[in-house]
Amino acid sequence: MKKKLGETVVKSMTGFGRSKMESEDFVVTVEIRSVNHRYLDFHIRMPHQFLLLEDKIKKICQQYLSRGRVDCYVNIEGTGLVNRSLVIDWELIDEYYQYITQLKNRYQLSGDIQLSDFSRRTELVEIKENELKNEDINNAILQSVKEAVQNLTEMRIIEGQALKKQLNEYLLKINNELKNIIDLIPIVQKEYEERLRKKISEFTEGLIDESRVMTEIAIYSERSDISEELTRLQSHVQQFYTTLEFNEPIGRKCDFLVQEMNREVNTIGSKSNSVEISKIVVELKTMIEKIREQVQNIE
Repeated sequence: MKKKLGETVVKSMTGFGRSKMESEDFVVTVEIRSVNHRYLDFHIRMPHQFLLLEDKIKKICQQYLSRGRVDCYVNIEGTGLVNRSLVIDWELIDEYYQYITQLKNRYQLSGDIQLSDFSRRTELVEIKENELKNEDINNAILQSVKEAVQNLTEMRIIEGQALKKQLNEYLLKINNELKNIIDLIPIVQKEYEERLRKKISEFTEGLIDESRVMTEIAIYSERSDISEELTRLQSHVQQFYTTLEFNEPIGRKCDFLVQEMNREVNTIGSKSNSVEISKIVVELKTMIEKIREQVQNIE
């Protein structure tokens, strides 16, 4: 999934990338996996003779990744990795031969001296492995890492676009619920006024002090006023929409916006005395929690 220059990209922190390069002497296979993490947490597994490439591998990956736990596995097979040679201790073999000969003569032992008498002695003959410095292998490793992390990035983009679509749907639902609350506010105030008038009428035998009613309504309106919270919440939702269009890592900002949205909804819930608005608040909290879960996977 190639993205055009300037096209907005939301990336997931979850993905997998693989690359394989073959030559006559060796095969290099690189697999890179990533999951969500607060920062970029990089881990590499590779043959120890190539660990000098670790910094270069990290720099390649950092060109494409900014957050997530990243596990990179480098496997190398082939004949060009190690040079094997025999190390023979001839002086020790001579001494050992003298020892066997003297032992046979001293105790008049029968039997000939056999090759196996020497070949089984690891202190006499040793196979030594010398790791080869092969620039072709180093280049193949770095190139494979680059291809693998590119494949990983494409998968993260695909999953990121799915996350973006889901988040936009949740944000739309939140906006719709906010409109429902705004529509309910005058209705709730009217219902409170009617209840108040009825209660006063019951205690005063039908005589209503209009100034007292208006004072109580004003106190109620001030105490339950959620206009500022609604305005801020709408602003956070709009910022969320805008942030999803940024062509850069947005996970931390989205996480901050989720916290602010949750704070405003909690305040709306504590101020409201309406059953209908309280039901909407529960729905809003559910939507925000779903957004929070999805945001944890965004780079």
